Order: sequence, then C-alpha cells, then structure tokens
Amino acid sequence: IAGARNEAPSALRRGVGNKVTVVLGAQWGDEGKGKVVDLLAQEADIVCRCQGGNNAGHTVVVDSVEYDFHLLPSGIINPKVTAFIGNGVVIHLPGLFEEAEKNLKKGKGLEGWEKRLIISDRAHIGNDIKKFYEYSSYSLGTTKKGIGPVYSAKAARSGLRICDLLSDFETFAERFKVLAKEYKSMYPTLEIDVEGELAKLKIYVERVKPMVKDGVYFMYEALHGPPKNILVEGANAALLDIDFGTYPFVTSSNCTVGGVCTGLGMPPQNVGEVYGVVKAYTTRVGIGAFPSEQKNNIGDILQSRGKEVGVTTGRKRRCGWLDLVLLKYAHMINGFTALALTKLDILDVFQEIKVGVAYRLNNELIPYFPANQEILNKVEVEYVTLPGWNTDTSSARTFEELPENAQKYVQFIEEHLDVPGKYLVACHISYRQVLSKSKIIT
Repeated sequence: IAGARNEAPSALRRGVGNKVTVVLGAQWGDEGKGKVVDLLAQEADIVCRCQGGNNAGHTVVVDSVEYDFHLLPSGIINPKVTAFIGNGVVIHLPGLFEEAEKNLKKGKGLEGWEKRLIISDRAHIGNDIKKFYEYSSYSLGTTKKGIGPVYSAKAARSGLRICDLLSDFETFAERFKVLAKEYKSMYPTLEIDVEGELAKLKIYVERVKPMVKDGVYFMYEALHGPPKNILVEGANAALLDIDFGTYPFVTSSNCTVGGVCTGLGMPPQNVGEVYGVVKAYTTRVGIGAFPSEQKNNIGDILQSRGKEVGVTTGRKRRCGWLDLVLLKYAHMINGFTALALTKLDILDVFQEIKVGVAYRLNNELIPYFPANQEILNKVEVEYVTLPGWNTDTSSARTFEELPENAQKYVQFIEEHLDVPGKYLVACHISYRQVLSKSKIIT
C-alpha cells in the first residue's frame, strides 16, 4: 500500500502463530466431550471455553473421583493447565464459585484453581432470573439456567459484562436496574429481587478481579508467544447451534467451529485440528425432532446401559441408532479433521446394529438435513443393518483387540463420513480407557 512503512508494532508482524485444537460435539450434546478434553488436556498448556455457560455439563473421572463441570473448563483439573473462559461465555458468578467449591470437596483436582483461571473482561454476566422461563408460553426444553435471557440482552445491547462489574459498581447497578425493568416489561408477574441480586454480585467483585484479563490480548499473546498446546472445549453441540441446530429447540450460542473465533477473539487461521466427538449411537435431551429415535426396547437398553441421564438437567435422554445423515451435516459445517467415537461398548449386547444412512421425504431421497422442524419430523430414515459383536469389550486396550465386527462398525462410520482416518475410541466402562486407532492419543 502506498505510503505504508515498516512501522507496525513487531507483535503485529508475527506469523500465524500457535494453532488451537478444538473439541466439538457432533450430535445433540452429551457425546462425552469432557472425557476427550480430559485426555487431550494432559498435554495442554491452555484449555478454553468459548460459548455457552452453566447450561453445559461435563463429567470427568480422575483417580476414581468424579468431577462435574458446568462452567469451568474441565481441563482445569490438570494442575499445569491455565483455564480460560472467553468472551462468548455467559458467566454466572455465584454458580462459578459454588461449582469450584463443590468439586474441591471431592478430590485434589481443583486445588489452586483460582490461580489457574483467567476470565475475559468481555464475557457477559449471568443472573438468577431463572423464573424467566416459567412465564414463557412456549417451552423449548431448555436447561432453565438463564442463558437465553442473557444472550437476548447481549443481542439487544443492554447486557452487562464482567468489565462493567469491575469498572464502577454504582453505574453497573443502575444498568442492572434498567435490565430488570426490561424483563419485567416482558413478563409483568416476574419477581426480581434487584437489591438482593446486586448484593450477591458485589460480594464477588474482589474475588473475581484477579482472574479477569483483556481476553483478546490474552489470546493474542498465547497464540504468538512461545509454542503452546491450546485446547478449546466446546459446550453443547452442532445440532444445538443457534443457527445450524434443530431450531427452535436449540441453545442460544454458536457451538459450531465459528463460535471458537467469535467466542475467544481469535482469527480462523489459528484453528488447527477440529475433533468431532460422536457417541456410537444417538441421544437427545428434551423435545425436538429426532429421526433415528427408538421408542422401544432398543431405546430402553441404550438408555439404561449408557446411563443416559443429563448431567445438568437430570432428565433421561432419548436414545436411538447412530444417524450418519446428521453427522455428515455436522461435518459440512465444522470440517472435522478427526472424530472421537465414544461409548462403543454400550452396543456390546446387540446381535444387530442399525445405522441411519439416508433420509426419505415423500418417498424420495433428500441430500440435505432439513432446516424446518415439521419437515424433519416427517422424514423416514433409511438404515443399513450391520452385524453386532455381542461380546464384552471392556478388556480391550487397543483397536486391534476389539471384536472384528466392532472394528468394522468403526470403519463403516469412517468410510461413510469421509473424515480423515483418525479415530479415538474412548469406552464408557473406564473414562481413562482409550483404544487408539491413530496418534491422536498415545
């Protein structure tokens, strides 16, 4: 450009820098992302959350201790990891500290967590106006954690951020009161204890202040400083994405790969490996279309063997066969470089296993995943029936030790989706059990 000279700060002339590894749910959530993140976090320097809030739920077992995470990045149990909560996350401060204290009582995994957590100053603040949903005439089957109202306020530009809380509390309080009035105007019978809410938030100001940094600058330095392994832990999943999910029965954030850039403040050139976590069958919490759902004995077996109960909601998950149409759609959006297949062992008891490979609408094959819920409810799934292995796989420690039909099941998924052949098969029996078909995990 004419007139431009080499006067830009040296930091801005650096190369692409470090790449981030992204772990995303490829179905309707509950795929076992926490297990995969826990395994990858052993080699990580930084683990990030980029969207969602305490509506997410990850269970991780370390040294026989089961930790439940909803807001904290689950990689925080690694004492060498710096955990970062990005600007795209809704942070419910009382919930954050309650979650940490609850997990501290379980084991030593969270010792010193406050010194290892960094929070973006641009992250929006959650609140306890959870009764907001009780006044909605249209239930979406949400977690009722107040995430939707916060994202709504964010889009309306009346939301409150961490930087506002730490800047001037009197100004923050006035803005909070305006926000409360907005909620009251929408739902006149909604009761909001404004002073009580403000008193709660004021308690956390000094405690959270040491954790807060400018998130964009933090990420830039992490990407362009010394070599680092940076891991991004997605919450929710592709079919719950606000734009690409089974709308309106979705979450309020972008939980596909684009949400990584907007939720952390980083360019797409720094996105490296994108691992899609896939359960070996399909589950969904709440209402909404579910083409491969099995409302029969098969669904009951999957639910009981897989212990399919939501970590956040406690609701039983609906269960069905693996849907490859759905997974292809998730792959179109996210560009998975690898898949992590979880809970394969839950299928150990079946003589035959069905896999959904196509949708028919009005008896015609359709090459796309329908956007409209009413249409999606009408599709008929075309299945391929594969032989089961009807064998206990809990003792297998390598891919080659799996029964032949189990190996063929994995290979069928790989070939059908045309994702590069990197599979990590993490079984449900032991969260630390890994059957490595590649060098993702060694």
